[in-house]
Amino acid sequence: ESDTASEISFQFNRHKKTPSTGSHSSDMASVSSVSGSVLSVYSGDFGSVDAQGTVEFALDYDEKNREFQVHVSQCKDLAVVDEKKVRSDPYVKTYLLPDKARMGKRKTSVKKRTVNPVYNEVLRYKIEKMVLLIQKLNLSVWHNDPLGRNSFLGEIEIDLASWDWSNRKLNWYPLKPRSLSAVNGVDHRGVMSLSIKYVPPGSLGKWPKNPPSGEVHIWVKDVKDLLQLRPSGVDSFVKCYVLPDTSKKSYQKTRVVKRDTNPVFNHTIVYDGFHTEDLKDACVELTVWDHEKLTNHFLGGIRLGLGTGLSYGISVDWMDSTQEEVAFWQEMMLAANEWIEGLLPLRSL
Repeated sequence: ESDTASEISFQFNRHKKTPSTGSHSSDMASVSSVSGSVLSVYSGDFGSVDAQGTVEFALDYDEKNREFQVHVSQCKDLAVVDEKKVRSDPYVKTYLLPDKARMGKRKTSVKKRTVNPVYNEVLRYKIEKMVLLIQKLNLSVWHNDPLGRNSFLGEIEIDLASWDWSNRKLNWYPLKPRSLSAVNGVDHRGVMSLSIKYVPPGSLGKWPKNPPSGEVHIWVKDVKDLLQLRPSGVDSFVKCYVLPDTSKKSYQKTRVVKRDTNPVFNHTIVYDGFHTEDLKDACVELTVWDHEKLTNHFLGGIRLGLGTGLSYGISVDWMDSTQEEVAFWQEMMLAANEWIEGLLPLRSL
């Protein structure tokens, strides 16, 4: 069925509250964070102010150092967030899209108590020009809140393929409201074809008890219509974790398929150590990446679970499966020892 197979043990160390303290055991420390988690461009936006004002910046590409530079000069007439104190504490944040990962974010310093901040800072990206030209620059302005309740003040998005690279001068641009497509995540990242199966403990009926613990089988078949980050295509591979376990024991990946936006992986992974009750609290995270020497670029992913927002009684941001993903996982839970086939759209996690 597949050209490669991986089998690893999956141990949760089930977590129970103790009557004396009511606290979770210390080995849950890693549960609250997701290894390599992907942030939304608009994460942390608690504000409701209307976008206004302008931003002055310039773009340049340093051929010698293979570096993209965003010279952020200043902003004028930004919206006031704290009306009582008539103040905003603005900073500028940039992303290269479609890569919304933490590695693609840059930001300036925060300027206190001003709607006309002056920065004169250069935000730098080490990136090949060929890759840069098939991306977009998202530049947004935010009010910084001490409690992390940051407010969106406006943005501008530039298609770098059509940018005039001879223009290195500082220019003013009006700040615009958020684009609905980005807010709602309406971006096509491709579709993954896969099958999953759950084998309960002892269900194969052989002696000794076979298998001694439950197993989850994940068969990654192929992906269609990946984002093309360079003219020659993409060199893609798939990562797999079973959350909340983000250790090396949980991490598995496929081989790299080169120069193909429709890669065929045909890779099967088996996780043992599962008990049936773990299926309510676990989440299989499959992410697709473009492989490069210096850094890998996130292309999209899926999360298979019940999407309850909770794992072993703890609130976690990665238990966020879509309706399609939840239905796929539930079908597997109800049909022990049967392969369940699915075709799921990749998304920004």
